[in-house]
Amino acid sequence: MLAWLPHIDSSALLDGLSSLLLLLSLLAVRALIVRAISKNPTLSMESKRRWVVSVRNTIVFVLLMGLLVIWAHELQAFAVSLVAVAAALVLATKELILCWSGAALRAGGKVYSVGDRIQIAGHRGVVLDHDIFATKLLEIGPGQASHLYTGRVTVFPNSLLFTNPLVKENPGQEYGLYILTIPLRDLDDWRDAERRLLEAAKAECSSFMGEASRQMKLLEQANLLEAPSPEPRITIQVIERGVSSWCCASRRLIEGALASNRPSCAGISMRRRLISRTRNKSAAQF
Repeated sequence: MLAWLPHIDSSALLDGLSSLLLLLSLLAVRALIVRAISKNPTLSMESKRRWVVSVRNTIVFVLLMGLLVIWAHELQAFAVSLVAVAAALVLATKELILCWSGAALRAGGKVYSVGDRIQIAGHRGVVLDHDIFATKLLEIGPGQASHLYTGRVTVFPNSLLFTNPLVKENPGQEYGLYILTIPLRDLDDWRDAERRLLEAAKAECSSFMGEASRQMKLLEQANLLEAPSPEPRITIQVIERGVSSWCCASRRLIEGALASNRPSCAGISMRRRLISRTRNKSAAQF
């Protein structure tokens, strides 16, 4: 049964075993250090997160250096002949290699998965599918403030992950934080408007507030950071005059939200923050 063993280069076999032993040892060390950091009560969430990231990067660096040392003598024999072949291969398949590398980054780093809302290189939508070459999105728009599906499908190559920042609107959660802006006239009673908007937001979010709070708590524990509160909030911002046409166009929205009989124009803009389901309905549906 072991007749094939004599045909294996003993040097390569030893290098393989050494590489495996190095990998297992580093994984064990990382697990012990991360556990110790997580259970340390004297460290804040931010400090724990920084330490975990530093430990991970250090372990990866040590692993790469160790593999380079272990396999150095094997690589020397192929280095000269592989340089020319590798250069030609990289030039001919540069885009494909970037797409494959982007797919590896997405899978290894758990960047996003099917059902997540993401934004990259001007493309924004819900992930429908992804493979080793590209990612398919169901577009959300128009604009950055909208949460409606346009019905269009966008496909972008995975290579964009290396050249563009990616925004994940719902990091591993079913709920996300959204902002609705409602303009008011400077003569309107903003305190009454604030009260009515807050009541409407709490009524809309009450049915799933408990589940949203639980998911935010899990997000906080998984990433060692303080997650935002899912409770609805109202903020008031004073805006510039001279945009009455935009405000008048929002008359129906304002009257519906505040039950007011007067149109609202430039002066005060009220923002309502609320948690809403990111997969099944828009935050603007109330």
